[in-house]
Amino acid sequence: MNHNTAGFSYKQFSASANMCVGDGIMAGIFVSSTTAGTVTVYDDAATGTTTKIVDTVTLAVGWNPMPFAFSKGLNIVVGGTLSATLGYIPG
Repeated sequence: MNHNTAGFSYKQFSASANMCVGDGIMAGIFVSSTTAGTVTVYDDAATGTTTKIVDTVTLAVGWNPMPFAFSKGLNIVVGGTLSATLGYIPG
């Protein structure tokens, strides 16, 4: 019997970081804990902040869907205190 399962690539973060390089689809962000934590998401292969995908937002604890395509990479800028995991599908 053949079972096909789908899942996301993931990266855990608590500070600003470039999460991946290249194109793909961001699925969302799972927040484990937060104290007024915010994220801003950019389409950039490094730490650039020119092409904004998601403007600064305060995320709730739990799954926060963000089904957006990106072409260069994902750079996430964190404000406040946050522990979270990004789910994405690389291109």
